[in-house]
This record gives sequence, structure tokens and C-alpha cells, in this order.
Amino acid sequence: MDKTPPPGEGPEATAQAKLHSSIPSPVQGRTGTALAPLLRQVVADLKGLGGMVHLRESGPGRRLRLVESSGLSQDLARSFQEIHWHEDLPTARALREEGAVWLPLSPEELSHPLPFPAGMVAVPLHSSEGLGGVLSVVTAGPDPPSAVQRGYLEAVARWLLGALGHTPAAAHDTTRTRSDENTATGYALQHALDEVPVGAWDWNIHTGDVVWDDAMTRVLGIGPDDFDGRIETWRAMIHPEDLPAVLTHAEQSQRKNAEYSVKHRVRRRDGSVGWVEVRGRTLLGEDGEPAHMVGRLWAITQTRAVMESAGRALRHMSDGFLAVDTEWRILYLNLQAEQLLGASRELVGRTLWEVPTIRVPGLESRCRRAVVDRTPTGLDRQLPADGRWYHLRLIPVPDGLTVYLTDITERRQLEAERAAVERAAAERSARIGELTAALAEALTAEDVVAAAAERVLPLFGATGLIVQAREGDRLQAVGAVGYPQPFMDRFAEGPLPLGTPADHTVPDGTPRFIASPEEMEAEYPALRTLVALSGKRAWAFLPLMVSGRQVGGCVVSFDRTRRLTGEERTLLIALSGLVAQALERARQYDAEHGRAQALQRGLLPRALPCLPAVTTAARYLPASEGMLGGDWYDVIPLSAERVALVIGDVMGHGLPEAATMGRLRTAVHTLAGLELPPDELFSHLNDLVSDLGDDFYATCLYALYDPATGVCTFVGAGHPPPAVIHPDGTVRFPGLAANPPLGSATPPFDTTDVELPEGSLLVLYTDGFVESARRDIDTGIAQLATALTTGLDGMARHGTAGDCSDSARDTEARTLDRLGDTLVSTLLPAPERTHDDAALLLARTHTLTARNVVSWTLSDDPVAAGQARDHIRRQLDQWQLDELVMTTELIASELVGNVVRHAKGPVRLRLLRGRTLICEVSDGSLTTPRIRRARETDEGGRGLQLVAALSQRWGTRYTTDGKCIWTEQALPGTPR
Repeated sequence: MDKTPPPGEGPEATAQAKLHSSIPSPVQGRTGTALAPLLRQVVADLKGLGGMVHLRESGPGRRLRLVESSGLSQDLARSFQEIHWHEDLPTARALREEGAVWLPLSPEELSHPLPFPAGMVAVPLHSSEGLGGVLSVVTAGPDPPSAVQRGYLEAVARWLLGALGHTPAAAHDTTRTRSDENTATGYALQHALDEVPVGAWDWNIHTGDVVWDDAMTRVLGIGPDDFDGRIETWRAMIHPEDLPAVLTHAEQSQRKNAEYSVKHRVRRRDGSVGWVEVRGRTLLGEDGEPAHMVGRLWAITQTRAVMESAGRALRHMSDGFLAVDTEWRILYLNLQAEQLLGASRELVGRTLWEVPTIRVPGLESRCRRAVVDRTPTGLDRQLPADGRWYHLRLIPVPDGLTVYLTDITERRQLEAERAAVERAAAERSARIGELTAALAEALTAEDVVAAAAERVLPLFGATGLIVQAREGDRLQAVGAVGYPQPFMDRFAEGPLPLGTPADHTVPDGTPRFIASPEEMEAEYPALRTLVALSGKRAWAFLPLMVSGRQVGGCVVSFDRTRRLTGEERTLLIALSGLVAQALERARQYDAEHGRAQALQRGLLPRALPCLPAVTTAARYLPASEGMLGGDWYDVIPLSAERVALVIGDVMGHGLPEAATMGRLRTAVHTLAGLELPPDELFSHLNDLVSDLGDDFYATCLYALYDPATGVCTFVGAGHPPPAVIHPDGTVRFPGLAANPPLGSATPPFDTTDVELPEGSLLVLYTDGFVESARRDIDTGIAQLATALTTGLDGMARHGTAGDCSDSARDTEARTLDRLGDTLVSTLLPAPERTHDDAALLLARTHTLTARNVVSWTLSDDPVAAGQARDHIRRQLDQWQLDELVMTTELIASELVGNVVRHAKGPVRLRLLRGRTLICEVSDGSLTTPRIRRARETDEGGRGLQLVAALSQRWGTRYTTDGKCIWTEQALPGTPR
């Protein structure tokens, strides 16, 4: 709030005293003194340089005479002493135009030019009776006032007219001219101003002469002729008890050149005593010494009386009360405020917020805001006086501010307690809501224990939790939180002694509450050791009930003695019901999940075969929700040391998809065992999936690797491409032929042949391994390539490099296992597991060396059998397999003889030494030999029976130019 300077300050007081002598009646006298405070307030609110009030004179000239100015020097005010109606000043134009006018002030218009740009805004004093004067403000700067400022000035003008009123004659005389109405308005304005006596005085310090106006005589109660113009006469009117203080204040003002402000009593000629307030300033002479004191005086008897009456009424209020003036100085304190803040004699006259006992943050700004807005406000603060809380009610009044101090310490304590109770209830409700949500999401019994421990224990300040499931007539622990390890070890050793509090809840489902270790030992002495190990001192044993059936028990424990209230016991029992339902669901889930996992394990290979052609490792990761998935893989040994690597994904999750996966895996095994080519095998698989229904689809990747040639044949159906890592570490993804998923494809299926160097690494995977909600499949494949490159660093890139020993293969298998773990942790970290399961199959390929593979072309005539025996005899001698010479000759003779007799050439013989000794006879015919039971009279039909008897396994496979009949015999020293 802008501070209004007290009346009588500055050179304008002297100018005002001189002004009265130059203004003719009826303006002469006390007019300006009543307008001064209002004018100063207006100037301050508009941040102007000064203000003026002009009244219109009667007569044909219609001149405007200055009756009051504020903030303007005498020379500048003289420029506006008299203004004619036709002049171009804002004052005259506002009267002519009957509205607000702003114009810049040019130096030519001023008798004493300003050293900076300025302007003037003027508004007419207009009423229903006509125009009687003008209110104007000199503004700083070249810019006009804002619309808000103009509106404020117009509102002041309207308020001024409304406060002053109009004469009765003006209200009823309808025959007057407009000039008469304007004159009457001026007299009405002057008549109202005459009712507010504020005197002006000028004291010559050197001579003791005093000059004052007529208002002084009215306020002091003496006639104009009774004052001789001497300072001694004035002092004689001051009450003797107040005279020393008055003289002291005057002397200090002169000495310090400070404001002179004093309130004292005066004795009038009629014997009455009244109160006056005097304010002034010291004017220095040319020698720099005090020469004059000028100022104003006004009566405050009525105000004093009101204050004294209010003081008596407020003196014994239970609340503290303070009155503050417009300068923020304390005027009055009641008894309660004195007891709180200090004695009145020490505080009256001091600025409110500078008193240490009430100096609190925000007090000054709130006081100023209340006065500016003219709106009561308040704030709660803890006072330094006594450390208690008070509500400070700030109420603006016309001459200052009143402050009420109400002790609200007890109320705040009650509110704090109530708020604490409400917060506890809200927290309890939130915890219950969180518990309900967490239990609804809990899948396993461990999830139930974790959710209950996290959200139930804090509600009661508990520190331990044990959840038990009912098994027959006993309770079996499924999880515990908050207990030391020695207790948990003892708890897990075996059944607890019979007759524990938890056992007592089983028959009737009644909870038990034990408040102290003494109570526990008195009722259950057999548990003394276990109680000591637990470190707990109070317990709540709660049955877990579902539909009237107990499914388990719950123990909530405390590390201090605790007797639960009835409300707490009721809440614990209610929460145990939520835990019971969640535990029941979790146990059902655990059982179903266990069965599903067992089924899943049963459908996947239990162990991968150890084969000369490949060293393998695999990983299967179920979906994060624990549902059954349709991802699968397999490694299938075939004839001639060939191997089929297969991986697939049945779309969807659940038992039907898992069953479909099992059927597909079985079908692949069967079709591969029939030595069908990969494209024909996929045609049969597609028929199988199509027969399951329109809702079943599956992706699959089949790789047939021949170690004799190092060629791998791929066929895929909607599956991601394999990764091939060459011995030099290069990672490639072969561009396989694009075939739709099984169940939606139309045969034939295209195949792709890829030649693999010795020691290459094949990586087969399902889409769940590289694709998720946060990662598309292309990004996942790129990350897989990076992970393979990184994971192979430091590992053997070339495998065993032809070393087929068991130790070398074991080392290679461990390396692939580590690589599998690295790929899983990189591409599928635990927080990023998705709803889809994933499968991974790694295979390090090996080729058969030339010394272990030999072949010959035989004649297409009966001598071919003899040729075959000769070749076999010599080769087995080189391989030091003499024990197999006779059986191999018989097998080869029978197979070659069948070709010569029943098939067509060319005829080829091939021997392979691997896990077994393999003998192959190929021809150009597509007829399939079959074993039949020969009758006793038949001369033929027993050749294939002889072959089957002499070999470990035998079979037929088709080639691009015919067929091949193969046999396997166990090598000496190996089990059949």
C-alpha cells in the first residue's frame, strides 16, 4: 500500500497558508484543507507528481480557480492558479467536453518548466446539478494514463460529489439556468468542505510570530480577535500536563529537521478541554538553520473518545486486539495483547511487524494486501512470544488496520489429531486396496506371501509373517518374511510340536492373539526355544478361511509386546480372508502350473543325442505368465550320419497348442524316419495342421545336414531365418525361400542348400526369442547377430577341429551351453520376458573326413557282387575292422544281387565309418524293397531277412536319381 504522507508536510503547507489569502469568498477559508488528504491519496495511487482541485466561479467569465494542490511547487502551482474556459489545458477541456482528458504539458504552458516529460489528466466534478469543478493530476512521463487509472480517477470524482452532497435549493429549483446550477454546485461543494475544520499555521522561530487561518480559531475555540499572533499565547492553551511533551517534540523536530507530530489537550475559553493532533515540518533559512515551522492542526476529541470507549470494550476481550494507523504504527493494545506481546508503553508507536514478539513471516505483506484490497484476511502463525499458534485476523478500517489474535493451539492439535486419524484411515484404505490388487495379480503362493508382507505388516507395525497351507490336519509353511535364519532353519527341519496356537485354529477356525512372550510361555511352554529363536514378542494366529473351509493359517508377529484393539483384530481377520482366497487360487495355480511344466518337459526332448555330425545345445523359456506354449525343437539322427535339426512354433498358448506341438514333433520324427525329402516332409506336415482346423497354424524350420558332403538343406514355413556363423566368426542369415506357415500354405515347399565349412555354427530360434512388444523382429535379429559375435569372443570358434574324442565333444558342448546362456541373458533379460515362449537350438557342424568315406561304382551285371566283396575286404582291412568283413560281404552281396536282379543301374557302393559302420548300395530304380515272409517251398525272398539279421539297422531312402539301401553295424567294442 502506498503510504499517505501526513497533512502539513513540505513547502505546500506554506503555499496553502498563502493561498487562502488570495482566494475570494466563498472559496476563501477552509476549502483546501479538507481536500488535501484525499488529493494526496489520489496522487499517490496514480504515482503522479501532484494534484489539483479547481472550482468554477459564477459569472459570465466561467473561470476555474485553484482551491487545493498537492505535491506541486509554488511556482508550478502558480501556472494553474486561474484557468479560463476557452484555454487548451486539460482542466478547461475536461469541463468543456464533460469527460476525462489527458494532454502532455509543454514548457510554454508552465511558468516554471519541468526538467522531464510530463502530462496532465483531468476529470470534471459532474453531477445532475451541473459542472462545478475539475479534479486533475500531473503525471510523469510521456504516456497517458491507462483505462484503469482513468476509471479510478472518475470514480474518485463521483465519490467526492456523493460524499459532499448538494444544497436543498439546488435539488428543488427547476427554474435556474445552467450557469446558476454550476454556481450552486460550487457553493454546495464549499458548504460541505466547511464542515471539516483543518487549520494551517506558520511559526517564525526567530520572532515567535504565528500566522494561522480561520480554521485554527474554530479548532482551538477562540475568536479571531482573541489571538495576538504570538507562540506564547498558543502554548498557553496547551494543557499543562501535555506542555512538556509538546515542547520536547518541537525542539527535537527543529534540531533533527524531522517531522513534527504530537497529540495533546487544549483548554478552550469556555472551560472545555479537547484533543488535537498537530503535524508540521521545519523550514531552514538561508543560513541553514531552522527559520520556520509550518503545518496543520485538527481536532481529534471525538476520535479520542471513540478510541477510549472502544478501549474499555476491548480491554478485557479473550482475544488479543491491536489497532494500527495508516503508518503501520501500533495505536492500541488490549490487556490480552499486552500479556502476549508486551506492555503498551513499550509498543505503542512502534511499527507492527518490527515488534519481536509478533515478528512472523508474511505479516507485512498480508497487512499491506488487506489495506490495498480493502478486504479482511487472516493467517495462522506460531508467535515467538509464547510458541503457541494464533490466528491473526487483519481487518482494514478507514484510518488503519485492526488485528485480532486468537489462540488456536488446542484447535490445531485437535485438527492435527483428526487429520492423523484420517490419514491413517486413508492409508489403511489405500493399503487394503493395494493388497486387494496385489493379491488379485498373485499367481503363486510365493507371490501371495510377498504381497501380504508388503501391504499388511505396515498397517499394524508388524515385523514378521508366516503363511501356512493346510495339509490334512496339519499346517505346512509355504512362506515366511521377517524372521532370522536360525529360526527358519529350525522351522524347515520338520513338524513343530503338537498343540501350537496355529494348530488350535484348525478345528474351529478361531483366531488367537498373544500379547507377550510371558503369555505365550504360560500357554505353550513347549515353544519356548522356538519363540526365543524368532525374536518376536507378540503374535496374531489367524485361520485362512474360504467358504467356511480352512485352507491354511497366517501368523502376524511383532518385535515388541502388543495388545491389539478390537478394531485392529477385526481388520486383521478381514484381511486374512483376502489372503485366504488368494492362497487358494495360488495353490490351484501352482498345481496346474506344475502339471503344465511337466507336460511341457515331456513334450520336449529330455536330452539331445550325441552325434558325430553335430554338437548341440538348446534352451526353452516358457512365457512370463507361465502358460503352456507351442515352441519346440528336436534333433533327429538319420541314416549315413545325417542329422535333422528342427524348430517350430504353434501359434497360441494353452493346452490345445501344446498338444498340437506334441503331434507335430511326433509327425516330424515319423516322417524323417521314413527318409522323406524335406519338401515332401513339409507337405505332409501342412496336411496334418490343416486337418486340425482353421484356427491352427504353425511355423517350422527344418535343416537336413549331411556330414559327408557338408551341405545343409533348409526348408521353412513362416519361420525366422537361421543364423550361420562361419569358422571365421562371420554371421550370416541365409535368404531362405519364403513359404507360408503350416496350415495356410500350398505345396510344394521350396528348399535351399547351403554348404557349411567344418566347424560352422547353426542357430535356430523361434520368434519369441527376437520379437517382443518393445522390439520388432528385424531389430531382434540384428541384436542376435551382435550377441553372437560378442558371445563367441573368447570361445572356440572352430569347435573341436576334427577332434571327435569324448573330452573334446564335452568341452564343445559346455561352450555351446555358455553361449546359449549368454544369448538368453542378452536378448531376454528377466524384466523383458514377454507373454510368448521362446526356443533356441545351437548346433556345431562337423564333416566326415575323406578317410572315413569311400565309394565305388560297380558293373551292372552279376560280377558286381564279387567286385563289392573285394572292395569291402580291402577297405575294412585298412580300417582294421576285420571282425566285420564277413558280415559286410554278405550284406553287400545280397543288396548288389537284388539290384542286378530287380533294379537298374548305375550301381554304387559306399562305406562310411562313424558311430557305426554304414554300408550303402545305390541304384537308379525307385522300387522299394520289402521284407516278406518266404514259404518253405520258395527259392527266394530271404535276402532282406538275412540283411536285417546281420545289421543293427537298415532302411531305404530316395535320392535325386534313384534310391539307396543302407545298413548299420556296430563297431567292435561298442554296445549294440
